[in-house]
Order: sequence, then structure tokens, then C-alpha cells
Amino acid sequence: MVARRLSGLVLICCASGVHAFAPFALRRSPHSTTGTAEAAGAVVAAALRMAAAEYSASDLLYQDQQEARARRAAVEQQLLGDKIQALRAPKIKKAPVKRGSGFGAGKADNRTPAQRLAAEQHKVIDEDGVLRIDNTLDGAACDVLRAYVLRQQELADVETSNNADVSTEYYGVENRRKKRCDLLLGLVPDENCDEDGRQVISNTLQKLLGKDGTLRPIYEELVTNEGEFYEFAAVITDPGSDRQQVHPDLPYRKEAPLYVIFLALQDITKEMGPTTFLLGTQSYEEQVKFEDYSQKDDQLSNANSRLALLKKGDAVLFDARVLHCGNANDEELGATRAMFNFSFRSPKEVGSLGYCGSIRPGYVGRLSLGDIGEALEQFQSGSNDEPFARYGNGLVRA
Repeated sequence: MVARRLSGLVLICCASGVHAFAPFALRRSPHSTTGTAEAAGAVVAAALRMAAAEYSASDLLYQDQQEARARRAAVEQQLLGDKIQALRAPKIKKAPVKRGSGFGAGKADNRTPAQRLAAEQHKVIDEDGVLRIDNTLDGAACDVLRAYVLRQQELADVETSNNADVSTEYYGVENRRKKRCDLLLGLVPDENCDEDGRQVISNTLQKLLGKDGTLRPIYEELVTNEGEFYEFAAVITDPGSDRQQVHPDLPYRKEAPLYVIFLALQDITKEMGPTTFLLGTQSYEEQVKFEDYSQKDDQLSNANSRLALLKKGDAVLFDARVLHCGNANDEELGATRAMFNFSFRSPKEVGSLGYCGSIRPGYVGRLSLGDIGEALEQFQSGSNDEPFARYGNGLVRA
């Protein structure tokens, strides 16, 4: 619903149409003349015609765009085929540790086992563009976070229905898309949060990005502690959501600019619309094919694709240049799919990425991986129960 003011009237544009409400000054009083009432009626009628035309045109254009995207997504689904294998976590052999004793033996390898594993995982991402990492978050923590995220979605719906102008404060992708959204999350609890939810985000990030976090070593390997905290959201799809077109998250860059996490907060079945990844398509050559309509369909037909059928707590980490798409969440057999989503930007790539990222505007450019690590150290030590309070809720206009 959108409220506007035109010719002294309040216009309400919503799914049921356009409605006009005259302020008190324009309404007929017992002392008003017939001419005044007729004039006011003419203003109402004219304003309604203008608003209805504008509303209908934009609404129809949007609907046409969505239908065109759905038709193309259906074609791409046929090109990719229906026998796509599931994405598996790679079996990485432990690299031998260099001891560094004796003349000519070279430098000793002082890395921890987690750091050595991260270096091997880095190689997989460089080659395939995507990496599955199992058991990044325990089941109980996933359940708590999922309930918290869905509650935040309810609150965001209330806020944006009251004031459509703040939609971009709460949603990375406009909340008009059919049963699919990127819900932007806050690092601190909001005023409506109950006591049980006040430390959900801090507890979750502690387990993932704290000193001993499951994802801290791989992100230190990929972006160092200087990597910018670029996205912080939850990707939510409900039964009936459409399949996406195949896409990269941002235009091609020479260096991998952004590394993204999708973490499953429940088991994901095929009917729930898991993400399809096209392995190795982060390269310049593959991006050229994708932008060339004479090569694009052949590229998709011959793609080495994988389906992210994750278990609760499993994650995929991917190079934002790699081609991928979310599948349709089946109207009858599907279920709500909630994915915890965050990313860090490589300090090797400077300047605009051509993609603003799914993050609340008040957090843009303010935190690095190192900043998050320092805040979580305070949280772990017990010296700070709200380690991200200095950064606020990330909202600017809401």
C-alpha cells in the first residue's frame, strides 16, 4: 500500500485499487455551497483518474517484467536439465606439515590445522567458484536463529506497510517479488525484541566468526581481517515463489571481489527451491559467453551444475561472480526456506562493485572482519553483552 498526496487529497494505492480521501477542509460542511461541493467532487474524480493511470501503468509494467523473467527462467531450467547432481563437500586431504629443520629444508609451516584446511578450501573456490561446508552451525542454534529471522520478517512487514518509503531499510530485494525476499538484519536487538532474542545474533556470529568460529579461518584466508562486511541478511522463500533466472551477483571483476555465505536454517529439499550453481563460471571466458546471446544457451546446456541440497547447519560459500539461480519453491510440496546470508569483500578490489549488497544502510562501509572479531572477543570474555551496540540497528530513515 502506498499513500500519496495530490491536489489536496490523500490517495491510497493498494492491491484493491486507488482510493481518495479528502482532508477536512475539502469535505462539504453544512454551510458549504453546492458549487463548492461539485468543485471538490471534480477534483476528487480528476485526481483518481491521474493516480489510477499512474498506478495501473507501473503495476502492469512490473507484472510484464516478472512474467518475462519467469518465461526465461523456465527455458533455462530446460537447458540445465533435470538430472543435476547435489553439491557435495569436498574431501580434502591434510597437507603434510613442513618442519623446517636442517639446511635447505625451507621455512617451517606454523599454520594451525584450521588455517591449512582453509588454504585447501581456497583452492576449491578458485576452481569451482563454490564450496560446500558442512556443520557450520549446530541444529539448536539454527532453530533459534530461524525463529528469530521469521519474527523479524513479521516486524519488517508491519513497518513497511505503515511506511513504504522505508522498504529499502528492511529489504535488499524489494518485497514486491512473489514470495521471495532478502530480509536485512540488524546487529543489535530492536525495541520489540523479547529477552530470549536479545543475544541471538551475537551468539550466532560467535559460533561462525568468533575466535574459534567455524567460518573464521576460511574468511581470513580469502579476505584477511581487512575484508569489508558487505552483506547481512536472510534469504527467505515461501511455497509458490518463482524460479530465478541464472545470474551472477555482480559484474565481472578480475579478482574475486566478494565471498558470500548461504547457511541453511533447516533441511532443504528439492521441492523447497534450493540454489543451483554452475561450477567454474566465475571466469572471464564464461562471463563473456553468458553476456553473448548467441552462446548463452549452449553454455547453460553444457554447464557443470550442482544443486545445494543442504542439511540444517550446512553452508555454501561462493564467489559472487559465479552463475547461479534459486529454484521455485513448490506451491504444494514446498516449505518456507530460510537461509542466513552474509558476505565479505576482498580488499584487493577497490571502487564500486556495481552491486550495493544486502545490508542495512547504516552498516555500509563501517565494519571489517577484524572489527567483528574484536567485538566478538569482548562478547566471549563476558565484558560486553551487546558487542555491536556502537554500530546501532543499521536503520537510517525508519
